[in-house]
Amino acid sequence: MIGPLAGFVVGITAARRADELGALLVRKGASVRYGPAIRIVPLTDDTELHAATSRLLESRVDAVVATTGIGFRGWLEAAEGWGLGDALLSRLSSSSLLARGPKVTGALHAAGLSPAYSPASESNAELLQHLLSSGVAGQRIAVQLHGEPLPYFVDALRAAGAEVIEVSVYRWVGPADPAPVDRLLDGVLEGAIHALPFTSAPAAASLLALARRTGRLPGLVSALSGPVVAACVGPITAGPLAAVGIPTVQPHRARIGALARTVAETLVARSPRFSAGGRAIELRGSSAVVDGEWREVAPAPMALLRALAASPGRVVSRRELTTALPGGGEEHAVETAIGRLRTSLGGGRVVQTVVKRGYRLAVDA
Repeated sequence: MIGPLAGFVVGITAARRADELGALLVRKGASVRYGPAIRIVPLTDDTELHAATSRLLESRVDAVVATTGIGFRGWLEAAEGWGLGDALLSRLSSSSLLARGPKVTGALHAAGLSPAYSPASESNAELLQHLLSSGVAGQRIAVQLHGEPLPYFVDALRAAGAEVIEVSVYRWVGPADPAPVDRLLDGVLEGAIHALPFTSAPAAASLLALARRTGRLPGLVSALSGPVVAACVGPITAGPLAAVGIPTVQPHRARIGALARTVAETLVARSPRFSAGGRAIELRGSSAVVDGEWREVAPAPMALLRALAASPGRVVSRRELTTALPGGGEEHAVETAIGRLRTSLGGGRVVQTVVKRGYRLAVDA
């Protein structure tokens, strides 16, 4: 059985859980290219984290916001290393704990703690709204950050009269080896990548920054606004892309599995399907399914097939088709590629030659 993503190439920019997302996509038939756009740097020995923890222990804390399971566990581990583990757990147990989602809730339970509130949406925005609606004036609130600052979150609490302690457990930084993500970016611009799922806002921002530094941002925006699917696990992740006008698709729930399903559903929905020369044809990325049979198609013939499929039945001139060839070419190159395309599709009836005018798909009525 042909998987729904067979023929498609998906690029993964994630640093954490990249293998999990990749495995889900491969299971659906996709080819996966990895190009981590960020990496996580733990701050267990960082003086800033130690200072924030010490400040939190100075006196009562009314509420503690935990945003990620990995960050919360890292915080406890760092505190234990400093000999502050018991004191931190005692302070947390006497505070109102708010957990962003089930993973951080699990981390709290593992530490013997229970959250007072966790939003169904798993969003920081709903967490913030809950705090503000309950009244925070005069309260001390600690916010465990998830790799990057949350200025809108922290500023809103401070504007409402709260004292906020920012607890940064780890940070997102650029990849140690930028070559894989650089190649991934080239693949997107060249049309070799058909979808880019994002699991964090920092990864999206880092890819955009790389494109901007290297003069490839206009091309990236164009690609992700058209042929390449940009999928985000949630609206916060989509923020950097939305800021430059890139449309995204998002699952109903912020889950890795749901993200993989959304990528598959979107790519399948966008796949051209038509009947020509008595054959049912579906274009799958760099390949085609003809009457349910998998067919490999070389890049040049596939480029022409997509150009013809853009307007099924319309005659496309040889000159126009030369612009569709990868790297361009002469009209003779078009004739050669058309011949290879007919062979790949299993016969010559799918693509018709219109004498002195060009070629067209022999679309069935």
